[in-house]
Amino acid sequence: MSIVRYHPNTREFVEEAPVANPAQEATVKVLQLRLEQQQILADFGVLALKGTPFSELLDQATRCVAAGLQAEFVKVMKFLPQENRFLVCAGVGWAPGVIGNATVGADTASPAGYALKTGKAVISNHLDIEERFRTPELLIEYGIRRAMNIILAGDGIPFGVLEVDSRSEGEFGEEDIVFLRGMANILGMAIERQRIEANLLKALERQEMLTKEINHRVNNSLQIVASMLRLQSSVAQNQDVRHELIEAGSRITAVARAHQRLYSGDHIDALDLGAYLRQVCADIASSMPGCEIHVSVEEAIIIRTDRAVPAILIVNELITNAAKYAYPGRACWVWVALSRSPEKSLAISVRDEGAGLPPQFDLKSGRLGMRLINSFAQQLQGDLQVVRKEPGTEFVLTFPAD
Repeated sequence: MSIVRYHPNTREFVEEAPVANPAQEATVKVLQLRLEQQQILADFGVLALKGTPFSELLDQATRCVAAGLQAEFVKVMKFLPQENRFLVCAGVGWAPGVIGNATVGADTASPAGYALKTGKAVISNHLDIEERFRTPELLIEYGIRRAMNIILAGDGIPFGVLEVDSRSEGEFGEEDIVFLRGMANILGMAIERQRIEANLLKALERQEMLTKEINHRVNNSLQIVASMLRLQSSVAQNQDVRHELIEAGSRITAVARAHQRLYSGDHIDALDLGAYLRQVCADIASSMPGCEIHVSVEEAIIIRTDRAVPAILIVNELITNAAKYAYPGRACWVWVALSRSPEKSLAISVRDEGAGLPPQFDLKSGRLGMRLINSFAQQLQGDLQVVRKEPGTEFVLTFPAD
């Protein structure tokens, strides 16, 4: 009967035919086997530390155990507490259909069940005459003569057991248990890490869900405030008051759009600036009949939300100013462009073909709109330039992408 041997130099498992073990070589062979077992444990520990996918790690563990104990069959059995049974979830030597389907009883009348309940390693070297335990049907079916079981610990409920089975004569000893326990300890750390990662992932998913829910609620609240301002502007008697209320509502709507994109997107801390810009410009155009806004953006510019919002608020103010001052009392046309420079900074331009700026215009003027624009530009560590056109005006905001 062939055996699987682990070669530490190549780190490969090779199936070899058994060779005769003369009595004078017995001690040397045993020492060689123990050294191989230590090398197997070391290599498997490195594999586990690399973050190998858990299912792959279980499969590799069974191959390592088979090589280290020169056994034909190894299996990892996951404990199913609701059914009080084990599910064979990984293994070597078994026929197709066993792994992932076969189950074994987990009561203390079985060797695996006893190892699980007591936490003690179990050696059964003579299953045909074993009186302590019931031999599982799976082992009878495969003609297993001897077996070892050791618990695979977990957080709270044990994960299951690691079992070695052999059809050959001979006996498993305490030295074999030491090797098997070493493998089980490494697997136990991997199991604990997997559960910790799963819990962290659940916590992260919950945090993202809560953040999206908060953004959704903030968006709804801001939309309500914007609607109230629009309603108030419709009944205001003073023209200046009406304009101020409309502009305030437009600013709030722009912020609300950011929260809307956050809760409806895949990211909770960044958004697509171009898509956000298009949406806000559409909102502005719909709130100002007779104002046509042409938007041109470079695609896939993703920036942090805390930088996107002030940039868009600047655009909101510039478009509002263009409609109010460049095209007083008549239809307006505004061109908005977003681009990325070779230096990885971003540039947003807002251009009109209106009346142009008065000679005495100053970016540091005292109007609320310009004060807001300057404040947001400083927040972005950006540079705002004014280009006088014939006709019209172009404002160009340049700022770092992050």
